[in-house]
Amino acid sequence: MKAVLSIAGSDSSGGAGIQADIKTIASYGLYAETVITAITAQNTCGVRAVQDISPEVVGAQIDAVFEDIRPDAVKIGMVSSAQIINVIAERLRFHQARNVVVDPVMVATSGSRLIEQQAVDALVSNLVPLADVITPNMPEAEVLCGFPVVDDEGMMQAAKLLSGKTNGAVLVKGGHRADTADDLLVLPDARHAWLRAKRIATGNTHGTGCTLSSAIASGLAQGNGIEQAVRRAKGFVRGALSTGLDLGQGSGPLDHMWCHGKPHLPYSA
Repeated sequence: MKAVLSIAGSDSSGGAGIQADIKTIASYGLYAETVITAITAQNTCGVRAVQDISPEVVGAQIDAVFEDIRPDAVKIGMVSSAQIINVIAERLRFHQARNVVVDPVMVATSGSRLIEQQAVDALVSNLVPLADVITPNMPEAEVLCGFPVVDDEGMMQAAKLLSGKTNGAVLVKGGHRADTADDLLVLPDARHAWLRAKRIATGNTHGTGCTLSSAIASGLAQGNGIEQAVRRAKGFVRGALSTGLDLGQGSGPLDHMWCHGKPHLPYSA
């Protein structure tokens, strides 16, 4: 069985982070491994507290995984400090990790900030160059690029700039747009593809970025090419959201989450 390693934070509500990644990887029929970078107290309404794991323990977790059950792909999510980022990058280089997907998690869907400002530079200089795919949403692309990303033109400009910082592909996610859920994929050979999609009218978006990135990693682990893995992952998330809307609580591929009596699915596109 192929294995996928998730390096991310733990979500106490089970809707995002490590927990969402495990569910997604299992849904792909693969073996999920984890390296926890932080423990969060959160739910679909917001993040109440964050406790980072020490860089030494993060590095030890990575070594333990690679020395026993080597992963076929790696997904990196929430990393909130430069020290943790640097350890992750160093250990992944040491172990020659492949099929690396970096989801530059900076702000939770609820609006809570999850990364220190000084960690952004470390993310760009140390993790992004290791990635086969990076998956920023529009606000994250703005932080990484330093200019507004609000439309097709901004997404293209951001994707081209970020593609110069990595040897892999860049997926700029357009889920923050009001009218569509169009994503832009720029491949390593500079070809690009728009993944056009109608916006699903739902507030069930907690952890969707986590699920999308771990689904991409799962596809790469199964031998899919980058574009195929990305398209399949987008379809996986959209299908899950649509199924949850149609069938009600507890009937989708993953469990619903709740906030003040309102259902929330544990993922977003």
